[in-house]
Amino acid sequence: MRLNSLVKPLLITGLFASGMAQAAPDAGKVLEASPVDDIVVQYPAMMSQGIRDGLKQSGQVPPMVADTIGYVVSNSFRAEEIENKIVANLDESLTDQQLAEVHEWYQTPVAEKIARAEIAASAPAAWPEMRSRAPELNKANKGKDRETLFARFDRASRATESAVDTAIAVQLGLSSAMAALSNDSVHHDKMRQRLETQRPALQSMVSQQVYDSYLFTYRDISAQEMNLYLGFLESDAGREFTRVVTESIQQAVTDPIENIGGQLARFMSMGVSDTR
Repeated sequence: MRLNSLVKPLLITGLFASGMAQAAPDAGKVLEASPVDDIVVQYPAMMSQGIRDGLKQSGQVPPMVADTIGYVVSNSFRAEEIENKIVANLDESLTDQQLAEVHEWYQTPVAEKIARAEIAASAPAAWPEMRSRAPELNKANKGKDRETLFARFDRASRATESAVDTAIAVQLGLSSAMAALSNDSVHHDKMRQRLETQRPALQSMVSQQVYDSYLFTYRDISAQEMNLYLGFLESDAGREFTRVVTESIQQAVTDPIENIGGQLARFMSMGVSDTR
């Protein structure tokens, strides 16, 4: 066989491989294509609203103090830092092929439609409507495909697991804030351990809220579109992407929680000094 006949296929193969390498999106581009970056931007407001609502419902502090704590919480989280953590972990954990598959999914019309629904539902401004429509949507979907698909969705998206983790983080934030207001000390490791023992009870309580959120978020998504989405979430690339994003967000959300008490104490002391 002539050398030229070997060189040409090798050149073609090399050029093809080079083109594939250049075409493989980096983790930042993948995150940008997904709804995750838009949802992460809302995390400071989401955590702030969650803690503010929890304090007001418990009646432990006056509404003005609850709003002050919410303000401190919202300034404890930086969306850019959370996104950077997600990108770094995606780069470390996903292969180029997996990143390409995730990016390809999020370019599809179905994925774009679902992403818009997820972004809209994650905004705190949408929560009152979500709560008010829960009975109606539960009744309308009783025995329907959407109800049947929930267990599969919950496993693939880790929705309840993530919600419980967030609930524990919020409770840690509340405990830290209340300790700061009463000048008590709080040991976060012990508090976390105590809350972890309550995980089964929290999961039972949160699961209905997750189901209500699921019905509201995907109310305009057809069963066929949901099945396509679930197919992505259950794929190797989708499963790994979901795992990394969920764990990265949880870490990024939990770390600042432990500092909220100290920040609140400083904030309150500044307010006292300003009134002198």
